[in-house]
Amino acid sequence: MTNQNLSRGEAAARSAILRVESYEVSLDLRGAEDQDEPGFISKTVITFSCSEPGSTVFADFIHGGVHSVLLNGRPLDPAEVVDGSRIQLPGLDAQNQAIITGTALYSSSGEGLHRFVDPADGNTYLYTQYEPADARRVFANFEQPDLKAPFTFHIAAPDGWTVASNAAVASTEPMASTPGHSVRRFHPTQRISTYITTVLAGPYHAAKDSWHRPLPDGGELQVPLGAYCRASLADAFDPEQIFDVTKAGLDFFHELFDYPYPFGKYEQAFVPEYNLGAMENPGLVTFTEAYVFSSRATEAQYQARANTILHEMAHMWFGDLVTMKWWDDLWLKESFADYMGALASAEATQWSNAWITFANRRKGWAYVQDQLPTTHPIVADIRDLEAAKQNFDGITYAKGASVLKQLVAYAGFDSFIGASRRYFREHAYGNTSLADFLTALSAASGRDMEHWARQWLQTAGISTMALDLRHDGGAIAAAAIVQDAVDPVTDEPAHRPHRLRLGFYNPDASGRLLRTDQLELDVAGPRTDLPQLAGREQPALLLLNDDDLTYAKVVFDQRSLQTVLSSLDRLTDPLARALCWSGLWNMTRDGLLPAAEYVEAVQRFAPAETENSVLQVVLDCAKTAMDRYAPAARRPALQEAFVAAARRQVEAADPGSDQQLTWARSLAAVARAADSQAPFLRDLVLGKVVVDGLAVDTDLRWRFWQALAATGHAAVAELDAALEGDRTVAARAGHLAALTARPDPEVKADAWRAAVHTDSLSNQLLDATIDGFCQGPHELLSGYVNPYFAELVAIWSSKSIEIAARLVRGLYPGGEDLAAGQAPTEHPVVVRTDAWLDGNSDAPAALRRIVIEQRDHLVRALRAQQVAAPAESRG
Repeated sequence: MTNQNLSRGEAAARSAILRVESYEVSLDLRGAEDQDEPGFISKTVITFSCSEPGSTVFADFIHGGVHSVLLNGRPLDPAEVVDGSRIQLPGLDAQNQAIITGTALYSSSGEGLHRFVDPADGNTYLYTQYEPADARRVFANFEQPDLKAPFTFHIAAPDGWTVASNAAVASTEPMASTPGHSVRRFHPTQRISTYITTVLAGPYHAAKDSWHRPLPDGGELQVPLGAYCRASLADAFDPEQIFDVTKAGLDFFHELFDYPYPFGKYEQAFVPEYNLGAMENPGLVTFTEAYVFSSRATEAQYQARANTILHEMAHMWFGDLVTMKWWDDLWLKESFADYMGALASAEATQWSNAWITFANRRKGWAYVQDQLPTTHPIVADIRDLEAAKQNFDGITYAKGASVLKQLVAYAGFDSFIGASRRYFREHAYGNTSLADFLTALSAASGRDMEHWARQWLQTAGISTMALDLRHDGGAIAAAAIVQDAVDPVTDEPAHRPHRLRLGFYNPDASGRLLRTDQLELDVAGPRTDLPQLAGREQPALLLLNDDDLTYAKVVFDQRSLQTVLSSLDRLTDPLARALCWSGLWNMTRDGLLPAAEYVEAVQRFAPAETENSVLQVVLDCAKTAMDRYAPAARRPALQEAFVAAARRQVEAADPGSDQQLTWARSLAAVARAADSQAPFLRDLVLGKVVVDGLAVDTDLRWRFWQALAATGHAAVAELDAALEGDRTVAARAGHLAALTARPDPEVKADAWRAAVHTDSLSNQLLDATIDGFCQGPHELLSGYVNPYFAELVAIWSSKSIEIAARLVRGLYPGGEDLAAGQAPTEHPVVVRTDAWLDGNSDAPAALRRIVIEQRDHLVRALRAQQVAAPAESRG
C-alpha cells in the first residue's frame, strides 16, 4: 500500500493536536495453529483528546480488512474512511474514543505478529516485532514514538499456551464458547510508545526467578524475572546464566542511573526467525534464539549474548522511560544502549575485555558505514519511516557509542552520568530531542556542549589521523598529529576535538612488545604539534589512539607498520593488538595494504591471538580480503593456502578450545570456494575422521555440508539424509543453503524464482536461499545482473520493507573482478548500477540508498584489486 510510509511532517501535525489517554487492545489468536488461517481479529479502543475540535486525523492499521469503525459512538463506513493503511477519523471532539475492529495478518517476515511452526514437533509459536512502525500490523494505533499511552492487552489463546506481554497477567477467563481456550487480561502498562509494545504466545518453555533491591525510602524493589524459549530447545536453554547476567545488569544500572527499574517485571523471550539481535520491549525483551546455544558456542558468543542482554536493559531507561520524539534522534537510545552494554559488560560481568570486542567489532562496523556515500550525522535527518528503517546502522549504534566514549574522556564520566540521571528525572515517560540531553549535559559538566555536539553529532564522516615525523638520526626531531576530516555530506572540513593517548611500544629482552610510555593528548584542527616528542628516540611502535578513547582511523607511520607486520603476535596487550588488527584492516580496505599481505599477516599471527572475539573478526576479514579485495589471478592460490592453514590450526589447537572451533568455522567458510580440503570435510561430516576435541554438531556439520555443496562435492540425497536425522530449525536453514549453493544453473534459477517471484519463504529461509544462491563461480551468476536491476522496483513495491531490503542487498552482484586495464568505475556492473540510479531518480530513497551502498562496496573492492595487482604480479 502506497500510504504506509508516514512522514515526519505528518507525525508532527498529528502529535501537535492529540494526546492519547489509553489503548485497550483485544487479539483473538484461537485460530493461530491453523496454517490456512491468514489472520486474526484485532480490536482497538483508543481514548484520546484533541486540542483542535473538528479536526480530522488518521489512525494507522496495516490489515486484511477493516470490519467496523466507531468514533464517539457513531459508526463510520469503512468504505469511506479506510484508505489503504490509514483510517480517517473526521470531526473530532475535545475528548474522543475510537473503536476499530478488523483482521490483522500473521507474518512470516518477522514484522508484526510472526507465526512459526517448529519443524521439530509441529508446535506453533507467535511473537511480535514492531520497530520502527509495525505495531500497526497487529492493532490500529497512532504509530509514532511521541504519542505515548498506557496499553491494556486482552489475548484469546489456547489454555496450554504461554501468553505474555509488557505487563503481568491480571486475570485468566475461560471461554465458554471455545472450550480449551481462555482470555488473558493484562494489567495496564506505563505510558510507552507503540513500537515497544509486545505479545508472546505459544507453548513456550518458561523459567522463573526474581531480583530485589532496597530503595532509599526503606522499601524494596522486587522484580519478577522470566525467560522463554521454544519447547524443543529446552534442553539447550541455560536460564541460570541468563538470569545471572540479568541480575548483574539490574544491580549495575540501578546504582549507576539512580532511578529504579520502572516497568514491573523483567522477562526475556528467545524467539525463532528473529530479524534483530533483540528488542527492548519493556517488561518482555525479545531476542533471537540464536542466543540459545544448541551447538557448541565460544566464549565470545556468550559474551555477545551478555552484551546484548545489557544493551537491551539499558534501553529501559534510554529509549523506553525517555523516548526520542522522532527517529532523527534514534541515537538517543541506540548509541547510549550500545555504549552502556559494553560498559556494563566490562564493569559488572566476567567479560572485563568488553572494550576490546567493542574496538574490534563494533567500531569496525561504524568505520565501514561511515565511509559509504550514504553516511549521515549521528543526529540524522529522518524524513519518513522508510528512512528510519535504514538508519538502524553502524552510525546510529556503533559510531554513536564510540562518540559517547569520547564524550566521557572529554567531559568526564561523573558529568556524563550526572547528566543521565537528571535527564531521566526530568523527562520520565516523555519524549526528547538532542537539545534536552545537551541541556542536562551542560548543567552537569559546567560546559556549553553545543560546540561539541555540532562537531561530533551533527557532522558526518570519519577523521583519519597520522603521525608526521621528522628525524635527526635515530631520534625524533619534530612530530605532529595530522587530522584529515571532511564531512562527505557538506564537503566542508570537519576537524573534531579528540582526547586520545599515544602509546610507545618497544621489545623487551625476550622480544615481547611492551608499552614503555604513554602520553594523553588533546588534538584539534588539521595539525597538532607534539613538541614533547622532540629529541626522543622513536620506539618500535607508536600507537595513536592507544586505549581506544576516540573515534578515528589511524594510519601507521612506516616504522610502526613494519613492526606490526613483523611482530604483531608479540604485542602482549590485547587491546593494543586489537587496534593494530583494526588498523591493518582499514589499510587493506583503503587500498594501502595489498590484500595478500593482510591474509598472510592473519595466517602468521592469528594462531597466537588469545582474544577469541578478535580472532573471529580477523578470520572473517581475511575471507573478505581473499574473496573481494585480492586480484582474481591471485585469489585461488590465497584461498587454497588459507584453507590448508586453517586445517592445520584445527588439528593443532588445544582440543575443545574456542580457537579450534573458530578456525573450523573459518575453514568451512573459505572452503566454499576452495575445494582442496573437500575430502577432509567429507570425512569429518561422515565421521570417518575425528579431530580431538572438535564436535561436529548441527552448526558445524551444516557449515561443512554447505562448503561441500558449493564446490560440487555433495549430492542432494546426502543433504536430504543429513536433514532427516536433524529436524531442527538450524538444520532446515542449513539444508536449504546447501541445496541452493550447488554449482548448477537449474539450482540457481530455482533459487532465484523462489526468492524473487514468490512469497513462500519465511525471513530465515529467504536468508538461507540468498546465501546459497550467491555461492559459485562468476560465470554461473553473471546472467542475473540484468534481471536484478529489472526487478528492483517491483521487489520494493510488492514486498515488505524487511524482505525487500534483504533481497536488494543480498542479491546485488557485488562479487566481481577487475579486468586488466579496466578502471573500477568502468566495470560493467558499476556502469549498470549507475544507469539504474540515473534512470530511477524517483525511486524510494531507502531503495536507492541500498543500491548506492552496494555500488560503493563493489567499487572499493575493485580499487583494492587494482592497487594490489601490480604489487602482487611482482610476487
